[in-house]
This record gives sequence, C-alpha cells and structure tokens, in this order.
Amino acid sequence: MACIDNAMRALFLLALFCVVHGEKAKSKDNDAKASGPGGSFDITKLGASGNGKTDSTKAVQEAWASACGGTGKQTILIPKGDFLVGPLNFTGPCKGDVTIQVNGNLLATTDLSQYKDHGNWIEILRVDNLVITGKGKLDGQGPAVWSKNSCVKKYDCKILPNSLVMDFVNNGEVSGITLLNSKFFHMNMYKCKDMLIKDVNVTAPGDSPNTDGIHMGDSSGVTITNTVIGVGDDCISIGPGTSKVNITGVTCGPGHGISIGSLGRYKDEKDVTDINVKDCTLKKTANGVRIKAYEDAASVLTASKIHYENIKMEDSGYPIIIDMKYCPNKLCTANGASKVTVKDVTFKNITGTSSTPEAVNLLCSAKIPCTGVTMDDVNIKYSGTNNKTMAVCKNAKGSAKGCLKELACF
Repeated sequence: MACIDNAMRALFLLALFCVVHGEKAKSKDNDAKASGPGGSFDITKLGASGNGKTDSTKAVQEAWASACGGTGKQTILIPKGDFLVGPLNFTGPCKGDVTIQVNGNLLATTDLSQYKDHGNWIEILRVDNLVITGKGKLDGQGPAVWSKNSCVKKYDCKILPNSLVMDFVNNGEVSGITLLNSKFFHMNMYKCKDMLIKDVNVTAPGDSPNTDGIHMGDSSGVTITNTVIGVGDDCISIGPGTSKVNITGVTCGPGHGISIGSLGRYKDEKDVTDINVKDCTLKKTANGVRIKAYEDAASVLTASKIHYENIKMEDSGYPIIIDMKYCPNKLCTANGASKVTVKDVTFKNITGTSSTPEAVNLLCSAKIPCTGVTMDDVNIKYSGTNNKTMAVCKNAKGSAKGCLKELACF
C-alpha cells in the first residue's frame, strides 16, 4: 500500500504536543501511584471488567501510571476475559522496566469519536526495555468501521486508528500475542531501535482495507521471527529510514507480501539499507517479496544491501517484484522522474509456484536503473495452464546463475 510514514510522523507530533503539555502532571501522577522495587498491577483489581461491554480504559491507564512510576521490574496483568478499552497512551520514560502480560483480550472501542484526529488505539511513547507478552489478543474490532476507510479513493485520506503504535521505543519485545482485525495497521514502529517481534499472530480478512501486519519506519535493529501474518495489505512493510532488519521464519498470507516501501512519496525520506529476509513462506499473496517506489518520488534516496534467501512461494502473485512506478489505486502522477536508487539486491533460493505468469518483475527506472541485482537459484513456476512462466525485466543490471531459464534476466 501507499506508505503513510508522514501520517505517522504527524501522529507522533500530535502525541508529543500532548505529552509536552501533560508531562508534569503525568510525572506527579506516576510518583503518587508508584510501587516500590518490583510490582504487579492486575487491571481487575483497579476496576476493569472482563465482560466485553464495560469501559475499562481508566483501570488500564491507572495500571500504566503505577507501573511506569515504579522502580525495578513492573508488571501490568491483563487477566483472562474481554476488556473493552478506548485509546490508551503509555508514555515514558519509566523509572523501571515494564512488562504487559496479556493473558486476556483487549477490545478496542468502535466509537471513532473517541480517537480524535489521527488517534491510535494503543500508543507507546519513549519507553525503553518494554515487554508485551502473553497468549491473549489485541482486537481492533475493525469490521465495524472498515466501511469508513477512504484511502482506496483519496490520495491524502484520513486514516483510521492503528492498533499498536510504538514511537521511540528501544530494546523492546512483543511476543506470543495475537493482533486481530485492526482498523488500520496492526503494528507500527517509528524511530524504534533494537526491537524483537517473535511468535506473534496477526490476523484480518484478505479483503480488509489497509490492515498491514507490521510496519516500521525510521527504525533500526528490528528482528521479526516465527510469526504468522494474514491480512488485507502488506504482511510486513519496511518504510524509509529503516536499517538492520532481520525477518526469519515468517509465514505470510493472505496479504500483499513482504514489502520495502513504498519509497519516495514524501520529502526528506532517508535511505533503506541492510535488510535480510530468510526462511519465509508466502501463501496465496498478491505479491511476494517486493520493493516499491513512486515514479514521481519527492525524495532522493537509496535502497541497498537487500538479501532474500530460502523463500518459498505457494501460488503467490508476482513472487519477485521491483516496482519503480508504484501508484496505488491510480491516484498519483507518473512523470518518469524517479529519484529512488535500488542497488545490491540478492534473490537466493527462491522457489515454489506463482499465480501469475510473470514470476519475476524487475521494473526499474530508465533514469536510474537497478544495479547489482543477483539472482541465484530462482526456480518459480506458473501454476496456471493458460500461459507460460516468464520474467519481465526493464532497466535492471546484474547476474544470474542456477535459475529457471525463463527467469534469468541477465
């Protein structure tokens, strides 16, 4: 989908404005309710009700204030049950290390008026050493509001609330939980460092709008492993300014694949580099592994040192694609003046089947060709019967070995 990193930045600035004006009050509140070294806060003991109908926002927010204000290791317990909550703002820095133990389910309110402009459901800001873990769910209850999504019709649309947003979070972990039916993105990381996402399930219908699984922008040191994602948009999307990403053992589908980009939509975007995707399976996705950039890019940037290895395609559309003329829903302009450079990209041991005859698409810019593209043991066959397996290669330079002969672009 069209990358919304600037929308995320606008969201962050709005959150920061609120933080600046409320920081002193929150600090005093944290100090007043802080526990000693090590503490645990069961939200039901603070007034939360697990009946799925009673608003438990106040109790969860109070638990955060107490845990964040305490020293040592602090735990917020979401016990078994269904807890309806509105927007939650978990703002740091915290005095200790906070773990949110999700044994039950948090249900997002479907009343959009509660989120205000560019609001999110759960937003975590400037918290280090955060852990979110458990076998419970974060249910965005998206089906109630997906019909209000205008992004398929408008280039600059008003986005619906994202489920879990982490801004300026360092050394964090999200593990074990399920993110379900987000109104927009399920998880978004902005300016985060050294993050581990493992054993997570992300689930939404394949036709749900803009329900990206995991998105990141301006972040570094992100690891995503042993995770299952089936959504209505990108399973994973890597936005501008991101580096040192390792994605392993991910199963994707339905969805739009594992994407770098989109790149170049906004001014002052930064480079993407050192991205590794390995040992992943894509099942019946609209795209496979993809790099996408706007033809009318507003930024000069480079995507480089990108490595895909041991990727299995199961009837995925366009399994390998570099698209330098990306234009979702035909809502952007196309003038051929790309400013995005793609170089040093390796596709190694990419196998399986394609639902489209075009198993390989290298659609690069005539002005700035893709360079250093390596295709090593790429063997993907068209699963249909009305055409043959093929590659479409434009303005790409590199080398190929051990590939199905129809797919050797070089």
